[in-house]
Amino acid sequence: MGANVGERLREIRKRRGLTQRELASESGVSLSLIRKLEQGEREDTRLETVRRLASALHVPTTHLMALSRDENGDSSADDQWEPVRRALLTPVSADGLDEPPTAAGLRQALDSALPLFSGDRFAELSVILPPLLRDADALAQNDLEGRSVRARILQLSGWLLTQTRQFEAAQVALDRSLDAPTDRLHSATTVSTMCWLLLRRGRLTEARDLATRWADEVEPRLSRATPAELSAWGWLLLRMSAAAVRDNLPGEAEDAIRLAHSAAVAMGREYAPEGDFLRAFGPVTVALKRTENAMVVDRPDLVLKLAAKVPTEGLRPTSNNRNRHLLDVANAHTRTRQYAEAVDVLSGIRATAPQWLPNQRYARDIVSTIIARRRTLTPEMRILADAVGVPM
Repeated sequence: MGANVGERLREIRKRRGLTQRELASESGVSLSLIRKLEQGEREDTRLETVRRLASALHVPTTHLMALSRDENGDSSADDQWEPVRRALLTPVSADGLDEPPTAAGLRQALDSALPLFSGDRFAELSVILPPLLRDADALAQNDLEGRSVRARILQLSGWLLTQTRQFEAAQVALDRSLDAPTDRLHSATTVSTMCWLLLRRGRLTEARDLATRWADEVEPRLSRATPAELSAWGWLLLRMSAAAVRDNLPGEAEDAIRLAHSAAVAMGREYAPEGDFLRAFGPVTVALKRTENAMVVDRPDLVLKLAAKVPTEGLRPTSNNRNRHLLDVANAHTRTRQYAEAVDVLSGIRATAPQWLPNQRYARDIVSTIIARRRTLTPEMRILADAVGVPM
C-alpha cells in the first residue's frame, strides 16, 4: 500500500464513524498510541496491535498493513550477520580453494552444527555459518550429494535468519533452498519456514495462500501416512491457522488447527522425522499453537487455561516453539496483572535460552509493559530489562 498504517487507520476509523477515544475503548489499544500512529509520530507498531485495531474496525488486518521501515528487522544485528549475508550473496567456486570440500566432510560439519541451530546458539552460528555456506556452494557445483547438503544448510540458514530478524537474507536463503533438486517433503518444510517469514513481515495473505496451496499438495491419507508426511502437512496447517487468526478470520484459523490436531493425533506423539528438529510435530506442538492463537485474539484468561494443560515432561517440541509459547504465558500474566508470575516465566526463558530471548521484540514489549505498570522494580525486572534491551 502507498499509505502507512496511521493513514489507513485514520481513513477506516472515520469511515466507521468512530472517534479515536471510541476506537481505543473498542480495541483495548491506548488512545495515545492511536493518536501517535494517526499523526505520524509512530510509523509502525506490532502486528498484534494492528490486529486488535482491525478487529475493532471489522476489517482484515491486511487492510491496515503497510510496509514499515523495520520490515527487514533490527539493524542492531547487522554487524553480527553481515558475514552470513555476504556468504549467501557471493558464492565461491571450488576452483579457487586449495582443499576443495567433500560431501562427507560437509555433511559431518553440518551434523556438528545442528545442536547449535536447535539450541539457539546464535553467536556460534554467526561464526561457523559463512564458511559452511561457502563450502556448500563450492561443492554443489559438481557434486549431486553436495547439492542435497547445500539445500539443507540453506534451509537452516533461512530459519535462523528469520529467527534473528534478518528477513531479506532469510528470503534469499529459502528461495535458493527451494530451487535445489530435493524431495517434496524437504520442500514442504522449506515452504513452512517461508510462511513463518511472511508472517513475521506482516504479509498475512501471502502466508495463508502459500500454506494452503502446499497443504493441499502434500495432504496424506491419514490411515497410511508416515510421520514425515504428517509433520509436513501439519506444519503447513499451523501456518494457515496463524495467518488466518492474525487476519481476523477465526473460522479459517479454527478449521486449519483442527486439521492439524488430526494429523497430530495420527502421529500419536511428539516426533521429529529423521531427527530433524525443524519438523518436530505432534499433539504438544498443536497445543502450543492453539494457545498462541488465543493470545492473538486477546484472551489471556484462555491462554493461561490452555497452558495449564500442556504437558511439560517427556515430550519435546522445539525449544523455539516452547519458548514462544512461554512468552505468550508471560504476556497473559502481564495482561492479568500477575507481574511476579510473568517475571518468573521470563527469567526461566532467559536462563535456558540467553541468546534467543534478546532477539524477541515480543519479549521486549512484555518487559516494557511490566516496567510501565510498576512503581518500583525488583532486581529480576532490572536484569530482564537489560537482557532484552529495554532502556531504564
